[in-house]
Amino acid sequence: MRTVIAGGHGQIALRLERLLAARGDEVAGIIRKTEQADVLREAGAEPLVLDLESASVDEVAERLRGADAAVFAAGAGPGSGAARKDTVDKAAAVLFADAAVKAGVRRFVIVSSMGADPRHQGDEIFDVYLRAKGEADAYVRGLDALDWTILRPGQLTDDAGTGLVRLEARTGRGPIPRDDVAAVLAELVDTPATAGLTLELISGPAPVSVAVKSVAGN
Repeated sequence: MRTVIAGGHGQIALRLERLLAARGDEVAGIIRKTEQADVLREAGAEPLVLDLESASVDEVAERLRGADAAVFAAGAGPGSGAARKDTVDKAAAVLFADAAVKAGVRRFVIVSSMGADPRHQGDEIFDVYLRAKGEADAYVRGLDALDWTILRPGQLTDDAGTGLVRLEARTGRGPIPRDDVAAVLAELVDTPATAGLTLELISGPAPVSVAVKSVAGN
């Protein structure tokens, strides 16, 4: 299986790349800077250098062609201003989804945020972020050509993963190690029966594989 990840140098993406490569999958990560390439190679991923803030749909589709799944894990980051929430967290996600459609990649997983809502009110940076993520999610939901799953993790931590999670349509707020987010993404990529679901994720009682099978109806 070949998976292409947008935001390939991100903390969750690098963890996901290691997991997919370790299980024998082919994985590639889209990165903005050539100097990030060696880190991806060390994780077992093929680096694809492309700036999603300036690339065309055709350029992104070319990187996606031949993939079995696409994962959007890019983000403007906590130090960025409101403008980049729009150009990365919203516009780049929309671009990546359109490119997946053009490239014929049906399986599409997007890493969103708990509380993402296109109608979210407020003018603080985090308000803009939640609105941008919500607008991206809403756009992806409208694409019939994609078998999409939206994952909304709770408060991200760098604690060691436990492999135990709560994955439901509504979990309530709570923390989740990035290790466990990556583990859930690795399962979701390979579980098309979760298509059409928007899922919240926090630490919980269920092993990752059990939690994913449960929401998939197995």
